[in-house]
Amino acid sequence: MNKALNIQKLKVSCSQCSLKELCFPRGMDATDMDKLDEVINRNRPIHKNEHLYREGDPSRAIYAVRSGCIKTVVESPAGDEQIIGFHLPGELVGFDGFATDTHSCTALTLETTSVCELPLENLEKLCEAIPGLQRAMRRIMGLEVNNDHDLLLLLGKMSADEKLATFLLDISSRMRERHWKENEFNLAMPRQDIANYLGLAVETVSRLFAQFQDNGVITVDKRHITINDMDALKKITGACEHH
Repeated sequence: MNKALNIQKLKVSCSQCSLKELCFPRGMDATDMDKLDEVINRNRPIHKNEHLYREGDPSRAIYAVRSGCIKTVVESPAGDEQIIGFHLPGELVGFDGFATDTHSCTALTLETTSVCELPLENLEKLCEAIPGLQRAMRRIMGLEVNNDHDLLLLLGKMSADEKLATFLLDISSRMRERHWKENEFNLAMPRQDIANYLGLAVETVSRLFAQFQDNGVITVDKRHITINDMDALKKITGACEHH
């Protein structure tokens, strides 16, 4: 993901954005997108390791990742951190604040990141005025529930190699949705974050990357991943080879 962000590019309207089919405007017509543009805030990029919001902060907006990557983290009563998500361009964060009007997790950047901000004070009126936004919100909330279910399955029922293979296939699928290369990508997250997310030791994750490479399934060059055999990766997870 390119860290050299063009500030002018960040000002591109929803109708011109290459991510509009993944984000708020999905399914909206040009008039609805113009209404949305009037209330969307597009601020300067957030630097690596900066917080978008912290657990306990008042919930003021929903954020769409425009470029970069954000991780969301919760903290146990004992003070241990658990990463609950990695959010790529076109994906939204901030729904954790809906229940109590305060955020129940922390969101921070893994690299220089830009976001589009939809203030919650405008959300209800916009949903009434823009039917397409109502549909988008229902779709997004449904995806949030599905992601929670997938994480529970990932952490609870899979073996270590199944977890890492599933993680790589998930990133690949999300790349394909953005019309990026599905078999070649850079991971914004370090190994320790991947290990935390998957509920594994860092040494286990490193060993599995090496094992997958030795078996010819992937090629690893630091954080750059090339999937050489997609079917073999799917076999590790027990998924069917053909869809």
